Amino acid sequence: MAEYPAALGELISFFESLPEGERRENLIDLAAAAAIHAPKEGEMFDLEDVRHDAECSDTVGVHARLENGDHIHFAISLGPKVQTLTKAMTTILCRGLNGSTLSEVLAVPQDFVPRIIGADLVRLRSQTVYYVLGRMKQAAQTLQTRAS
Repeated sequence: MAEYPAALGELISFFESLPEGERRENLIDLAAAAAIHAPKEGEMFDLEDVRHDAECSDTVGVHARLENGDHIHFAISLGPKVQTLTKAMTTILCRGLNGSTLSEVLAVPQDFVPRIIGADLVRLRSQTVYYVLGRMKQAAQTLQTRAS
C-alpha cells in the first residue's frame, strides 16, 4: 500500500480484515467521532472552504493549514444533516491524511473507498462516498498552488 499515506494504509488494512457486520459497526463508531475533527475555537487555518454542495445533505467545511513545510492538517466542520457515512469518511480521512504532504494527498487514488466501506454501500451512496475526499484534495491543490 505504498501509494497511500501510512495512516490511511493502516485504516484500509483494518477495514478489509473485518466481516461486513463489524465493518458497518466500526463505520458507525467513526461517524460518532467526527466532531473530534472539527476546528477548535481559535484554531487558525490557511484555507477555509465551507459550503453546501448538491452531493451532500448539508454544509461541509474543509479547513486546512500547512505545518512543517508542506505537511497538511485538516479539520472538517459538518452541518447537522450530514449523513452517517459522510461523517465516518470524515473521520477516516482526517486520521488517514493529517500529517501527509500535499503531494501525498493529491496522489491518493479513490480506489480505497470500497475497500473500507464495502461495495454495497458504495453502490447505495455513490455520490456521497467520495465527496469529502474530493473536497480535501481541492484544498490541498489550492494550498499547493498558493505555495508555488
